[in-house]
Amino acid sequence: MRYRDVVREIALDHYGYVTTRQAAEAEVPSVELPKLAARGGIANIAYGLYRVADIPPTPYDQYAEALLRVGEDAYLHGESVLALFGLADVNPRQVKVAVPRRARPRLPAYIELTQAVPGARTTLYEGLRAQPVADALAECRGRIQNERLLTAAKQARAEGLLTTTEWHRVRKELQR
Repeated sequence: MRYRDVVREIALDHYGYVTTRQAAEAEVPSVELPKLAARGGIANIAYGLYRVADIPPTPYDQYAEALLRVGEDAYLHGESVLALFGLADVNPRQVKVAVPRRARPRLPAYIELTQAVPGARTTLYEGLRAQPVADALAECRGRIQNERLLTAAKQARAEGLLTTTEWHRVRKELQR
């Protein structure tokens, strides 16, 4: 199998993106990615991050890129989790990404870093590491109207994003 094919297989599972670390784990030498980018077909997005051009875009690409730019322990946070599912009618200008440790990557303006609370829970949605919806709803109190958050919680419960226990807890918090 050619390196280009291996890189494409990796990218298919990661919204079109591949990191040098992922490529190395698949036994593609890290020097091959810049060579492939120079020949076309993949583009260098950031240091150690590439995008395969012929993989169709999805609504989740921007979130995947933000997480990959920040690093391994990063996860979607607050309004970005709600926007991921179209909850609370939010459309944040920036993708909010939380990190448990200090990070100083060079980031584009559309990514906002925030310090994660120690011991914060995370989960996977659509293959993207994120704060659980219940925690994101609680996190957004004070920034988004409670009525909109309550409507979002109802929608999230209907879509199976909240357990019964989470639904009762969130509803109780938002009605205070």
